Formats: sequence, C-alpha cells, structure tokens
Amino acid sequence: MPLVEHPAGQYAFLPGIAPYSGGVVSIPGFEIVHVTLDRPIPWRKGFTVIDNFLASHHRPRAALCAMELRSPAPFTFAGFGEFNAGYASVLADWGLFVDGVNPVARTNVAPETARVDEPCLFAFSYTRPCPFTQSKTFIVAGGGELPEGILGADAIIARGDVSPNGLVAKARFVMDLMEGRLHALGADWPDVSAIDVYTIHGLDRILPEALLPRIGVAARRGVVWYDTRPPIVEIEYEMDLRGVRTESRLAVE
Repeated sequence: MPLVEHPAGQYAFLPGIAPYSGGVVSIPGFEIVHVTLDRPIPWRKGFTVIDNFLASHHRPRAALCAMELRSPAPFTFAGFGEFNAGYASVLADWGLFVDGVNPVARTNVAPETARVDEPCLFAFSYTRPCPFTQSKTFIVAGGGELPEGILGADAIIARGDVSPNGLVAKARFVMDLMEGRLHALGADWPDVSAIDVYTIHGLDRILPEALLPRIGVAARRGVVWYDTRPPIVEIEYEMDLRGVRTESRLAVE
C-alpha cells in the first residue's frame, strides 16, 4: 500500500476504501494530535465542533486526519454502506478527498455498555506544526476480521465462530492487518503509544496468544479494552493503533 501525501493536510495516508483510509502519518515538521471529547455527540454536530476547534487553533479543515465514531448497534452491510455515503459526503464537501480518494482514517464501533442513541463523534485527530520532533506520529485505522478492501459477510474470518479458538484466529488475523498498516506507515510496535481493542468477548486467551507476543516493548503501555461491538453484524473483534506525542481532551456543550 503506497503512501499518498495530502496536498494541504501535512500528512500522508494509506488509501483504503470509500469510508476511510487505512491510516495516516504526519510529515516532517508536523505532528498528529489525538483529541477525545468529554462525551460523545451526534456526528454531524461533531463536524461543527471540529470545524470550530480547527479554526480556533489556526488549522485548516484539511488538517483533520482521523475520526472515531460510536454507533447505537452494529449495521448490516447495506446499512453500513448507507451511513458511509452520508459521512463521506461531508468529507467531500469539506474538500478533503485527494483525487477522489478519502484520506481520513476512522474507527467506528458500537458500545455494549454506555450505549449511544445515534451515531456519534467520540474523538478525532488533526495535524499541527511541531518543528522540534523527529519522531513520526500516526493513526492506524480500525479494522476487524475482514481482508483489506472487502465488505462482505462471506469474507469474515472464522465467521460465526466465537469459541476461544475462533476468537484467537480472528485476533491473529486482525494483528496481521494492524501490523501491515503500521509498517506501511513507516512505523513499528515500539512507536505505538496506544493499542485499542474493541470486542464484547473476553481477552484471557487473546492477549497471551495473539497480542502480547507480537507487540514487544509496546506492552509497557498496556492494551485498552472497550466493551463494544465492531460496526457490522457478525464481526466480533476490532483494533486500532496510534503513535502520538499529544493527547487532548475537549469539553463540548
């Protein structure tokens, strides 16, 4: 997956599918900042909040490079496509697409506890000048047990198998996906500052068999587990990664 530089966003991205890219990485002289809202807000209102935030920090809309959404429940494949069409149209209206390709990374999951009533914005990431750092900052988009570029039930790894063996197989596949994107961004596990896991299933076998042996020194930062379902029915396990210097929290009305 070749990286494509955004002409105005000060980052490069891995081309993915229409709803999102595979990940983003800052260019020299800039960093990616991760911003978590103090509570989820409806996603369309979220774009207004982001717009105001970027303007107040003297950053263009093109600086928006990643989104994290929360949904009331997993979508069907058809429902996921319908939602993505509306979401992508906003990005297009903002002029963010590069030669017709969506550069913005995304994670979209459905909380099992602390549920939301409608699709909501949970967090976002943007670029800003940072001339004194030599380290790369990046976001690896969320991914479940589906091969790159495919949205179809028949392609789900270990489809319908939520036994311990099935879940480990899913987790190993997702780890391969995450590692592939991570390396394509020019980064590796020691560069990772946050590892997020999204599933309603226990991690008692997944952690020692699928995750910890792979992540090396990144284990010192731990793994954050969210009691959530991935965004599409029948997908059981999702992850995302990031490597950032700056984590912010934003209060919203």
